[in-house]
Amino acid sequence: MKWVKKNIASFDVDAEKCFTPLCPKELPVENGHLIVNELNAQAKHAQFRIGSKDAHSPFAVWVTQDPAEIAKPIKNPGPNADLKWTLHGVPGTKGFELLDGLPTPSEYDYFVWKGIEVDFHPYGACYHTMDEKLSTGVIEFLNSKNIHCVLIGGLALDFCVGITALQLSNAGFRVIVNKAATRGITDGGIQKMLVNLKDKGVEIIDSAIDINSL
Repeated sequence: MKWVKKNIASFDVDAEKCFTPLCPKELPVENGHLIVNELNAQAKHAQFRIGSKDAHSPFAVWVTQDPAEIAKPIKNPGPNADLKWTLHGVPGTKGFELLDGLPTPSEYDYFVWKGIEVDFHPYGACYHTMDEKLSTGVIEFLNSKNIHCVLIGGLALDFCVGITALQLSNAGFRVIVNKAATRGITDGGIQKMLVNLKDKGVEIIDSAIDINSL
Protein backbone atom coordinates (compact mmCIF):
# COMPACT_ATOMS: atom_id res chain seq x y z
CA MET A 1 0.00 0.00 0.00
CA LYS A 2 1.31 3.42 -0.93
CA TRP A 3 1.74 5.44 2.26
CA VAL A 4 -0.66 8.36 1.77
CA LYS A 5 -1.66 10.42 4.80
CA LYS A 6 -5.21 10.99 3.57
CA ASN A 7 -5.83 7.23 3.73
CA ILE A 8 -4.63 6.87 7.35
CA ALA A 9 -6.35 7.30 10.70
CA SER A 10 -4.94 7.10 14.20
CA PHE A 11 -6.93 5.66 17.09
CA ASP A 12 -6.50 6.54 20.78
CA VAL A 13 -8.30 3.66 22.47
CA ASP A 14 -9.51 4.37 26.03
CA ALA A 15 -6.57 6.61 26.94
CA GLU A 16 -8.25 7.48 30.24
CA LYS A 17 -6.80 8.28 33.64
CA CYS A 18 -8.67 5.34 35.19
CA PHE A 19 -6.19 3.01 33.48
CA THR A 20 -3.12 4.71 34.96
CA PRO A 21 -1.39 5.21 38.31
CA LEU A 22 -3.16 8.59 38.44
CA CYS A 23 -6.22 6.65 39.66
CA PRO A 24 -4.77 3.83 41.76
CA LYS A 25 -8.16 2.62 43.03
CA GLU A 26 -9.51 1.96 39.55
CA LEU A 27 -7.59 -0.18 37.01
CA PRO A 28 -4.07 1.28 37.01
CA VAL A 29 -1.81 -0.01 34.25
CA GLU A 30 1.89 0.41 34.99
CA ASN A 31 3.21 3.50 33.16
CA GLY A 32 -0.14 3.94 31.44
CA HIS A 33 0.14 7.70 31.83
CA LEU A 34 3.30 7.79 29.71
CA ILE A 35 1.76 7.13 26.30
CA VAL A 36 0.62 10.64 25.39
CA ASN A 37 3.67 11.73 23.40
CA GLU A 38 3.54 8.59 21.27
CA LEU A 39 -0.19 8.92 20.64
CA ASN A 40 0.36 12.50 19.50
CA ALA A 41 3.35 11.50 17.38
CA GLN A 42 1.48 8.79 15.49
CA ALA A 43 -1.48 11.11 14.95
CA LYS A 44 0.78 13.39 12.92
CA HIS A 45 0.96 10.67 10.27
CA ALA A 46 -2.82 10.46 9.94
CA GLN A 47 -5.52 12.50 8.26
CA PHE A 48 -8.13 11.62 10.88
CA ARG A 49 -7.89 11.01 14.62
CA ILE A 50 -10.36 8.78 16.46
CA GLY A 51 -10.78 8.30 20.19
CA SER A 52 -12.79 6.19 22.59
CA LYS A 53 -13.62 6.00 26.28
CA ASP A 54 -14.99 3.44 28.64
CA ALA A 55 -18.12 5.06 30.13
CA HIS A 56 -19.46 2.88 32.93
CA SER A 57 -22.28 2.99 35.44
CA PRO A 58 -21.44 2.60 39.16
CA PHE A 59 -24.23 0.01 39.18
CA ALA A 60 -22.70 -2.21 36.49
CA VAL A 61 -23.23 -5.95 37.02
CA TRP A 62 -19.53 -6.73 36.61
CA VAL A 63 -18.26 -4.44 39.41
CA THR A 64 -16.26 -6.03 42.23
CA GLN A 65 -14.63 -4.42 45.25
CA ASP A 66 -12.36 -7.39 45.81
CA PRO A 67 -8.98 -7.03 44.02
CA ALA A 68 -8.60 -10.80 44.08
CA GLU A 69 -11.68 -11.12 41.87
CA ILE A 70 -10.42 -8.86 39.07
CA ALA A 71 -10.58 -10.53 35.64
CA LYS A 72 -12.37 -13.58 37.02
CA PRO A 73 -15.62 -14.76 35.39
CA ILE A 74 -18.94 -13.30 36.47
CA LYS A 75 -21.09 -15.95 38.17
CA ASN A 76 -23.99 -15.58 35.73
CA PRO A 77 -22.54 -13.68 32.78
CA GLY A 78 -24.83 -12.08 30.26
CA PRO A 79 -24.06 -11.88 26.55
CA ASN A 80 -22.21 -8.57 26.87
CA ALA A 81 -20.20 -8.84 30.08
CA ASP A 82 -17.89 -11.69 31.01
CA LEU A 83 -15.35 -10.75 33.70
CA LYS A 84 -15.30 -8.89 37.01
CA TRP A 85 -13.52 -5.53 37.24
CA THR A 86 -13.16 -2.79 39.80
CA LEU A 87 -15.29 0.24 39.03
CA HIS A 88 -13.65 2.52 36.47
CA GLY A 89 -14.42 5.09 33.80
CA VAL A 90 -17.46 6.61 35.51
CA PRO A 91 -18.56 9.82 33.72
CA GLY A 92 -17.85 12.92 35.76
CA THR A 93 -14.94 11.41 37.70
CA LYS A 94 -11.21 12.00 37.35
CA GLY A 95 -10.77 8.49 35.99
CA PHE A 96 -13.11 9.26 33.09
CA GLU A 97 -10.85 12.08 31.88
CA LEU A 98 -8.53 11.60 28.94
CA LEU A 99 -4.84 11.83 29.72
CA ASP A 100 -3.46 15.35 29.91
CA GLY A 101 -1.98 16.42 26.60
CA LEU A 102 -4.53 14.65 24.42
CA PRO A 103 -7.28 16.47 22.53
CA THR A 104 -10.67 16.89 24.15
CA PRO A 105 -13.34 14.49 22.84
CA SER A 106 -14.88 17.27 20.75
CA GLU A 107 -11.53 17.85 19.02
CA TYR A 108 -11.35 14.32 17.63
CA ASP A 109 -12.74 13.59 14.18
CA TYR A 110 -14.79 10.73 15.62
CA PHE A 111 -15.30 9.61 19.20
CA VAL A 112 -16.89 6.60 20.91
CA TRP A 113 -18.25 6.14 24.44
CA LYS A 114 -18.79 2.47 25.23
CA GLY A 115 -20.13 0.33 28.07
CA ILE A 116 -22.71 2.73 29.50
CA GLU A 117 -25.36 0.02 29.93
CA VAL A 118 -25.13 -1.70 33.32
CA ASP A 119 -24.84 -5.14 31.72
CA PHE A 120 -22.44 -4.14 28.91
CA HIS A 121 -18.67 -4.34 29.16
CA PRO A 122 -17.30 -4.41 25.61
CA TYR A 123 -13.55 -4.29 25.10
CA GLY A 124 -13.20 -3.40 21.45
CA ALA A 125 -14.25 0.09 20.41
CA CYS A 126 -15.86 -0.91 17.11
CA TYR A 127 -18.91 -2.60 18.64
CA HIS A 128 -21.13 -1.93 21.64
CA THR A 129 -21.87 -5.63 22.07
CA MET A 130 -19.55 -8.58 22.53
CA ASP A 131 -21.22 -10.48 19.69
CA GLU A 132 -20.13 -7.58 17.44
CA LYS A 133 -23.60 -7.01 16.01
CA LEU A 134 -24.22 -3.46 17.29
CA SER A 135 -21.71 -1.09 15.70
CA THR A 136 -20.31 2.03 17.35
CA GLY A 137 -19.93 3.53 13.87
CA VAL A 138 -16.12 3.50 13.81
CA ILE A 139 -15.83 1.13 10.86
CA GLU A 140 -18.51 2.99 8.93
CA PHE A 141 -16.77 6.32 9.59
CA LEU A 142 -13.42 4.98 8.39
CA ASN A 143 -14.96 3.56 5.24
CA SER A 144 -16.76 6.83 4.54
CA LYS A 145 -13.40 8.64 4.66
CA ASN A 146 -11.68 6.08 2.40
CA ILE A 147 -9.29 5.05 5.19
CA HIS A 148 -7.09 2.04 4.42
CA CYS A 149 -4.78 1.97 7.44
CA VAL A 150 -5.26 2.58 11.18
CA LEU A 151 -2.49 3.34 13.69
CA ILE A 152 -3.49 2.23 17.18
CA GLY A 153 -2.44 2.92 20.75
CA GLY A 154 -4.15 3.39 24.11
CA LEU A 155 -5.04 1.30 27.14
CA ALA A 156 -4.77 -1.53 27.69
CA LEU A 157 -2.96 -3.59 25.06
CA ASP A 158 -4.10 -7.00 26.27
CA PHE A 159 -7.77 -6.03 26.26
CA CYS A 160 -9.33 -2.97 24.63
CA VAL A 161 -6.46 -1.98 22.33
CA GLY A 162 -5.77 -5.47 21.08
CA ILE A 163 -9.41 -6.36 20.55
CA THR A 164 -10.06 -3.08 18.71
CA ALA A 165 -7.09 -3.86 16.47
CA LEU A 166 -8.50 -7.31 15.73
CA GLN A 167 -11.93 -5.88 14.96
CA LEU A 168 -10.46 -3.41 12.49
CA SER A 169 -8.29 -6.06 10.89
CA ASN A 170 -11.32 -8.32 10.48
CA ALA A 171 -13.08 -5.40 8.80
CA GLY A 172 -10.36 -5.27 6.15
CA PHE A 173 -8.13 -2.42 7.33
CA ARG A 174 -4.36 -2.49 7.51
CA VAL A 175 -3.77 -2.17 11.26
CA ILE A 176 -0.56 -1.10 12.97
CA VAL A 177 -0.17 -1.25 16.76
CA ASN A 178 2.42 1.12 18.19
CA LYS A 179 3.89 -0.55 21.30
CA ALA A 180 5.26 2.74 22.64
CA ALA A 181 1.74 4.20 22.53
CA THR A 182 0.21 1.47 24.69
CA ARG A 183 0.72 -0.49 27.89
CA GLY A 184 -0.75 -3.77 29.11
CA ILE A 185 -2.09 -5.19 32.35
CA THR A 186 0.00 -8.37 32.62
CA ASP A 187 3.14 -9.58 30.85
CA GLY A 188 1.43 -12.85 29.99
CA GLY A 189 -1.61 -11.08 28.61
CA ILE A 190 0.55 -8.75 26.53
CA GLN A 191 2.55 -11.57 24.97
CA LYS A 192 -0.57 -13.62 24.23
CA MET A 193 -2.24 -10.65 22.56
CA LEU A 194 0.85 -9.79 20.49
CA VAL A 195 0.98 -13.35 19.17
CA ASN A 196 -2.72 -13.24 18.36
CA LEU A 197 -2.37 -9.90 16.60
CA LYS A 198 0.53 -11.07 14.46
CA ASP A 199 -1.30 -14.27 13.58
CA LYS A 200 -4.21 -12.15 12.31
CA GLY A 201 -1.96 -9.96 10.17
CA VAL A 202 -1.78 -6.92 12.46
CA GLU A 203 1.57 -5.16 12.24
CA ILE A 204 3.52 -4.25 15.38
CA ILE A 205 5.99 -1.37 15.58
CA ASP A 206 8.17 -0.22 18.48
CA SER A 207 7.43 3.51 18.20
CA ALA A 208 6.06 6.22 15.93
CA ILE A 209 9.54 6.71 14.48
CA ASP A 210 9.12 3.36 12.74
CA ILE A 211 6.15 4.70 10.75
CA ASN A 212 8.56 6.57 8.49
CA SER A 213 10.05 3.29 7.26
CA LEU A 214 6.77 1.50 6.52
